[in-house]
Amino acid sequence: MIDFAFFLNILPLLLAGLPLTLQLTAASMVVGFLLALLLALAQQGKRRIVIWPIRAFVAVFRGTPLLVQIFLIYYGLGQFRPSLQAIGIWWLFREPYWCAIVALSLNEAAYGSEILRGAIKAVPRGLIEAATASGMSKLLTLRLIVLPLALRQAIPNYSNEIILMVKGTSLASIITLMEVTGIAQGLISQTYRAVEVFVAAGAIYLALNFAIISALNALETRLTPYRVRA
Repeated sequence: MIDFAFFLNILPLLLAGLPLTLQLTAASMVVGFLLALLLALAQQGKRRIVIWPIRAFVAVFRGTPLLVQIFLIYYGLGQFRPSLQAIGIWWLFREPYWCAIVALSLNEAAYGSEILRGAIKAVPRGLIEAATASGMSKLLTLRLIVLPLALRQAIPNYSNEIILMVKGTSLASIITLMEVTGIAQGLISQTYRAVEVFVAAGAIYLALNFAIISALNALETRLTPYRVRA
């Protein structure tokens, strides 16, 4: 049986790791989105010398586990410490916090670039031709026509990506970051009561994801009211 008194006692301890979980999620989503947008736009051209390296990057990060990526960035890059120090970026890879953000951001960039690439391709060609016929430049068409429509269409898929990223931050505990899952593992090693601890941690993630889904659904409704009417 679950000891509810113990459950309520450990809940505040687990909530202490929530700010770090939110920091990892927010930082990786912002950086990952910017990288994904750049990669998606770069693939709109026809230069294979640009497209194929991007597709290789996407294939690698989508085809390998996030856990392996975190291990390689945190532990693997330490073997190249002299080279990283020589170019001045060792500070980024010596701290687990930044290694986690780098790994999560690159993973998000790979998945997000495919979402945005598909959303950009889904913009009706007629709208682009109409903008060109009215004298709008390619950059202006991209800024005023293509990107607003593409981002609206990408909201449902990107909301799933945000939820996956929230859950993905739990892997940061393997490189000593004390977010919700890291604190949960510490409590289990002290109390040997895995059920209550993991149920409490799962409840925190569930409540957080529910709040995010509700906010994204409200944003989608506001930006695409025609879908609600349909």
